[in-house]
Amino acid sequence: MVDRPGLIKPTGCIRKLVCLPSFEKGVIDAFVYQSAAQWSGFFINAIHFFREVTMLYLTDESLEKMIKEDVPYIDLTTLTLEIGQKKGRMRFFTREEAVLCGTEEVVRICNKLNITIIHSLPSGSLVDKGQSFLEVEGNAEALHMAWKISLNILDNCSGIATRTRKLVDKARKVNPAINIYTTRKSFPGTKELAIKGVVVGGGFPHRLGLSETILVFKQHMIFLGGMDGLLPKIPLMKKKAYEKKVLVEAESIEEAYRLCEAGVDGIQLDKLSADVLKKGAEKIRKDFPHVILLAAGGINENNVEEYANTGVDALITTSVYSGKPIDMSVKMEELQ
Repeated sequence: MVDRPGLIKPTGCIRKLVCLPSFEKGVIDAFVYQSAAQWSGFFINAIHFFREVTMLYLTDESLEKMIKEDVPYIDLTTLTLEIGQKKGRMRFFTREEAVLCGTEEVVRICNKLNITIIHSLPSGSLVDKGQSFLEVEGNAEALHMAWKISLNILDNCSGIATRTRKLVDKARKVNPAINIYTTRKSFPGTKELAIKGVVVGGGFPHRLGLSETILVFKQHMIFLGGMDGLLPKIPLMKKKAYEKKVLVEAESIEEAYRLCEAGVDGIQLDKLSADVLKKGAEKIRKDFPHVILLAAGGINENNVEEYANTGVDALITTSVYSGKPIDMSVKMEELQ
């Protein structure tokens, strides 16, 4: 790659680490060049090129199911045109600035279809409008099988990663110590890729499932007679699961204070205004400095800075899962 004026060149390579030998074709060394001028103002922390991205493992079965869903039998169009064995090249590019996510899964899909990877950027790369980030070669039949499946993964995962990055950057501009967590409210069947998008964007999953954490909601308290029935159970819960923290949702500062007195490890404060939350957090911090404070309920790009300034440890949101996918496309050409 040739140096270009005005671009920032990292001092080394980004190497995507993989966890199984069968992934070796997907291991990529790539220098990432980004325009400081283009990205300034778009992301506060744009020069985080070497942020480590956790490798999320999708099974071969999951990837093959995606292929089979789109090509249940044959590609009828390619077959009737009699172009299946012609050689071609396919370049993926973006029409807008984005945090790239999903290239590792697309590389694996291409490998399954005997498509050769020429060039690929790893998830977490910041890509500019018009930039090509993945180039492959293969038979026309295989390229058309991979085309839409790959785009669906890339533009949706990159959309989640980009929205998450915006939230993280806005929140940390106000409070560098704040974390952005995401809820379990992803669309069923998309959780693995959605979580990858969140992590690539700099966020973190709040709860991966019911088996992971103890979090008591009002819907649990209904079967206990309300808050009064829950409070004496908190010490018993902590004894049953010594290695787990006990968190409870509260809808007011008064409820939160009672729960702190009962010995909870953390409070999830739901749907409180930023002003009320800030005053309440100050009071709880003073009397119970060890208690984890989380804010949830309607937090999004429009109000994340306000909530980041309340003094809580983390903000919980669903907003990154919903939104427009990144506008991406492909260019195909025949190889002679």
